[in-house]
Amino acid sequence: MTNVSADSTPPVAAPRILGGDEWMGVLVLAVLALIPLFTEGYILYILPQYMTFGLLAVSLSLLWGAAGIVSFGQAAFFAIGGYVIGLLMKNPWVDWVNMAYVAFIIAPLAGALLAGLVGKFLFGAGVGTTYFVLATLALSIITEQLAKSWPDITGGWNGLYVDRLDLTGPGFTVNMFPDVPMYYFVLCMVALVLVATMLLMRGRFGKIIAGVRENEGRMSALGFEIATYKTLIVALSGAIAAYSGSLYATHSGFVSPSLGGVLFSTEVLVWVAIGGRRSIAGSFVGGIVIASLANVLSALTPEYWQLIIGVIFIAVIMLFHEGIAGIIEILARRMKPAQPEAKP
Repeated sequence: MTNVSADSTPPVAAPRILGGDEWMGVLVLAVLALIPLFTEGYILYILPQYMTFGLLAVSLSLLWGAAGIVSFGQAAFFAIGGYVIGLLMKNPWVDWVNMAYVAFIIAPLAGALLAGLVGKFLFGAGVGTTYFVLATLALSIITEQLAKSWPDITGGWNGLYVDRLDLTGPGFTVNMFPDVPMYYFVLCMVALVLVATMLLMRGRFGKIIAGVRENEGRMSALGFEIATYKTLIVALSGAIAAYSGSLYATHSGFVSPSLGGVLFSTEVLVWVAIGGRRSIAGSFVGGIVIASLANVLSALTPEYWQLIIGVIFIAVIMLFHEGIAGIIEILARRMKPAQPEAKP
């Protein structure tokens, strides 16, 4: 009988605390946290708005990338979140409660409820993802039209002005009108949801959603309720989109019907495709980078900026299927030193 020594046992690789997507997210959040130390002015004002766009892109990434479900309804949930915080801050229930805090709870709940109802109705009836796309397209159209048709509630075509929140608590009040406090507030709120989403999708729920995306029949045979899990991911996506809309509204001070329309939903699709639909951090970066680029290009070339964004979109789709996240992954692999071959 052959004796096998303990030294001959192959080493077991230690589990990674953070994956590539998580490291990318940490790096991006760290860079965003350092920006106010080196600059001021317009950049500090506008970046929080782009952070909310990045979080909106993450909400679509959960559907399109993780679950394989395309949605044209993210703008609808985003606008709902904006109108929720605007209406609550203009019509406070009681004086001793900061209605912005209440809105940050009610807005994602409203988004989750509406998205969950849509998902339950469609997926529960066995409707395929193609018809889900049409339903979300109709949802964006309806949301925009309702916002235009209720001037006494939403402000109609003129939109709704939203007060900027103050941070309040027992014995203290922080004025959020200066750019730096508001910048870090939005960054913290966005980072909280971003990290929580990454942890959720890294766990059992994320693995089940990936399994549903790859092979619904096999997952169903294993005993998983496909319609239930699809509904859950749609509800989560709607909650994050509405939450990002509430942050956007209190930062920008305004929400308009166009934020709930199909055109804006299409922009979100472009952000996610360029950022990388399979990457949460990549989608977040895509929302920030492309929204920033669109702002710069619209000022430099008002007539052709959309054409330029379209060319970038096509180029990324054709050359780099995984977007910015895929490019970073390729560069990281090339920079990684080659592992020595194991001796026989």
